[in-house]
Amino acid sequence: MQNPYVERVIDWLYSLGGWEEKRSGVIGPDDRLPWGQTTTMGLQHVLAMFGSTVIAPILMGFDPNLAIFFSGIGTLLFFCITAGRVPSYLGSSFAFIAPAGAVMAGGGGIPEVLGGIVAAGVVYTIIGFAVHYAGSAWIDSLMPPLVTGAIVAIIGLNLAGAARDLSESSIFLAAITIAAVLFIALFTGGVISRLPILLGVVFGYLVALLLGGTNVTGRSFGPIDVQGVDVDRIKAASWFGIPDFVTPSFSWNAISLIAPVAIVLVAENTGHIKAVSVMTGQNLMPWLGRGFIGDGVATTVAGIGGGTGVTTYAENIGVMAVTRVYSTAIFVIAGFTAILLGLCPKFGAVIATIPSGVLGGIATVLFGLIAATGFRIWTENQVDFSDSGNLFIVAVTIIVGTADYTVHFGDFAMGGIALATFGIIILNQLFGSSAMRPPRTAGGGGSRSGGARTRSQAPVPDRAIDDWDDIPPAQPRGQQRPVRQQRAPQQSRPVQQPRRPASTGYDRPSSAPRRPVSDDRPRRSGLDDLPDFPDEEPRPRTRR
Repeated sequence: MQNPYVERVIDWLYSLGGWEEKRSGVIGPDDRLPWGQTTTMGLQHVLAMFGSTVIAPILMGFDPNLAIFFSGIGTLLFFCITAGRVPSYLGSSFAFIAPAGAVMAGGGGIPEVLGGIVAAGVVYTIIGFAVHYAGSAWIDSLMPPLVTGAIVAIIGLNLAGAARDLSESSIFLAAITIAAVLFIALFTGGVISRLPILLGVVFGYLVALLLGGTNVTGRSFGPIDVQGVDVDRIKAASWFGIPDFVTPSFSWNAISLIAPVAIVLVAENTGHIKAVSVMTGQNLMPWLGRGFIGDGVATTVAGIGGGTGVTTYAENIGVMAVTRVYSTAIFVIAGFTAILLGLCPKFGAVIATIPSGVLGGIATVLFGLIAATGFRIWTENQVDFSDSGNLFIVAVTIIVGTADYTVHFGDFAMGGIALATFGIIILNQLFGSSAMRPPRTAGGGGSRSGGARTRSQAPVPDRAIDDWDDIPPAQPRGQQRPVRQQRAPQQSRPVQQPRRPASTGYDRPSSAPRRPVSDDRPRRSGLDDLPDFPDEEPRPRTRR
């Protein structure tokens, strides 16, 4: 008789590769295209993540080869821990740039920064276990859209100074790179429009090579200075080699600055998984805890070996929205491809020779997009800034995070992004709309969380019941129901009878128009369309 634990392990391993081949329509997480097309899609996702994953370690002073290598390792770990149910790619997180710079400015080095990244990964993993066993309701309570939008915006604004310093080395290359990114993003279509960062770097690199020459000092054209490319460094690098791994060193000062970044990653990953749930039409929220664990373990492993902290990437979510291919198989291909690139020193040499002016232009766009994404979260979730509590909470924390305020308690230091993150969470609980509004009475009304009204707080419309969730609860026996004013019957149209909505994998909000579900029709993406999923256990995957 076989051991039941061995049987469970075999079933789990089999489920990881249990994709069903599908050649048309929307390709779900459990499906896959033929292997040739799957491989092509995997390479496309490598291109999508490449720009941001390479820029972050360069700005932090890390080895780009190690960052690419551990992004592939992290993606495969995430795939295994989530049992292949959540399609995502893990790349370098920009949330670590500011605290890493603070550690180095205080006399620390890369090993101390790596120790802080390991600590952040451990904290993130613990949060993941808490969500997995206790549910995610407390996450939504602590970080409503008011809080998550502010945290994301603060990341971008805090890094604005780094973009300025890089751009000053060559304003011409920075401007050319920004113009290329804007043209590709705004005036092209299809997959090309989803790769503006990568193609912008390539364009700026080629301009530097043609005008600046093969000498790193570059050339001058009147008042314009153009940096060059160090081609000799590329020629000297070999095609294959083991990366130079770096071991972490643990410092309490570095840990206190970097570990709180785990809270930022929680907010970021939650939004990404919700967005993928909407696009795929599948309830992936029961896998949110495993997603946190996978991201936390991947960040810990990267910190142990010398890589940057990782997070799920919005760039790859955008590619999935365009192609309507959500298969997790493509991310297995992308992960192995990234590992191979990390084992190529010549590839790393090409990255290392990117002129700082080009990096400054890309950083200007990236950091601005991060800040704008935070503003977009507020807009899509209709955060009410006419509420004085919301307005003053955001006003204070935005300045604290952008100006990089730092608080010291002996050897403990908390500054910039971490201080603003904890600050806005605490202030929202004390003075936010939900904390200051009086309790709900029988006459109606209710509280708000961050200005966004939830489905459970919405009043029942005075209309024909069109959704089973809108049926009011039954009255206890012995109580007289209130008399409801009846409308005069209209002979021009028949009375609508209650009907059960077609099953779509999740409950559609009653206010949303009912449309037939078709695999050939792309789903809208955005957190404003996100329904409230019922609490349910993940469905077991069967052998195919």
